[in-house]
Amino acid sequence: MAQPTNTFDSYDSVGIREDLEDMIYNVSPEDTPFYSKSAKAKAKQAYHEWQTDTLRASAENAHIEGDDTTASARSATVRLGNYTQIFKDAVTIPGSDDGTTKAGRATEMAYQVLKIAKEQKLDIEKALFANQARVAGNSTTARKLAGAPAWLTTNTNFQSGSSGADPTGDGTDARTDDGVPTAFSQTKFDAVMQAIWTQGGKPNSVYLSPFQMNLALGFTGNNNQRANIDASKAQVIKDIVVYRTPWGSVEFMPSRENRSRDVFIMQDDMWAIGVKRATRNEPLAKTGDNEKRQVVTELTLICKNEKASGGIFDNTTS
Repeated sequence: MAQPTNTFDSYDSVGIREDLEDMIYNVSPEDTPFYSKSAKAKAKQAYHEWQTDTLRASAENAHIEGDDTTASARSATVRLGNYTQIFKDAVTIPGSDDGTTKAGRATEMAYQVLKIAKEQKLDIEKALFANQARVAGNSTTARKLAGAPAWLTTNTNFQSGSSGADPTGDGTDARTDDGVPTAFSQTKFDAVMQAIWTQGGKPNSVYLSPFQMNLALGFTGNNNQRANIDASKAQVIKDIVVYRTPWGSVEFMPSRENRSRDVFIMQDDMWAIGVKRATRNEPLAKTGDNEKRQVVTELTLICKNEKASGGIFDNTTS
């Protein structure tokens, strides 16, 4: 079939209105499980400090009647600290944008500030998991918080026979990554769970990459994994939500922001975020025919006692 001669179709027409949906679709991930689950504390200085302590090891304790009592040696608390890190982003919108009709948002500034706030949360999550030492900073160097890998020393599994090494554990240095990683396994996981329990920890969350989560789906045991076909619902189910061991039960929480080579087993209430400045949306000085705003957050990571948590490091990622 062909058009009749001189048919004036839509391709010839001028002035057809655009058909643009009044919606913006964004599927970029914005989950921040560790940052969201960690309690928030008030930090009043750029260097935020806390103390940890331990009980002495158990020992035989028996005495004769009427003997003099001698004081036992006591240990002092350990004083630790971390620097607050400033997270900041800004946006500049020209004055001509004011009053312009936009699809999917009322104003460009409001839309961009909301995007920045979400992006900044991802930056914070990444910093909390980063294998970086704390940095005091100066007039030319930005302060940095020590991430979780810089605190964990007691309950760790890593390639100690090669180049891998634990940090000092006070935030002053990062972990030493091994150049020849090995596969994450249930054996490694269970060993670290046992080590945490021995130290008195009660871990409840596991943070790991999607790649390592797929390996965790292969964990075997008595009803800790569900991998079956529900014929009545025509569903294939393969999931591991809560993993129970003699050393406690933990919930697996896939994370996109921690390094895939690291698996963290955390007691969440032994970690906190020291907030010096909560996330703020602030106007900046006007320097021309535009509007400027910044989103700024200042905080640090508090490791209340690293013995309550652990990690499996130097895992292969492919």
